[in-house]
Amino acid sequence: MTARYLLDTNICIYLMKHQPPQVRERFAQCFVGDVVMSTVTLAELAYGVASSGTARRRNQAALQALLEEIPAVAFDATAAHAYRPLRAAHRARNRDALDKLIAAQALAMGVTLVTNNEADFQSFEGLRIENWVAGH
Repeated sequence: MTARYLLDTNICIYLMKHQPPQVRERFAQCFVGDVVMSTVTLAELAYGVASSGTARRRNQAALQALLEEIPAVAFDATAAHAYRPLRAAHRARNRDALDKLIAAQALAMGVTLVTNNEADFQSFEGLRIENWVAGH
């Protein structure tokens, strides 16, 4: 499997809640395995499901459906090494530690990060970003 796109947590939540047609169209242009999520994203999503109270069962089903379409890829040693210079360059920004991990994984994999919140990722040098819901 050679991925081309790594989805961040924000876009995965958006997909689970809204299932927007423009994103479905974008997926239709991709082959199986082109689109993946980080295990960091999966951890954030699993936490969100566990914390969702009365909506927990519905959210768990939505997450399971998402995982059937978008596999999670491990945050590996290559991503860990890509994290070091990225974190060092943005030392003052502690609030977005998980975004830095996801960005480092996209950089290490050489893929485009898909997000619905470009502002969180624009300052990471060399990171390619796309927003599949922008303007909709």
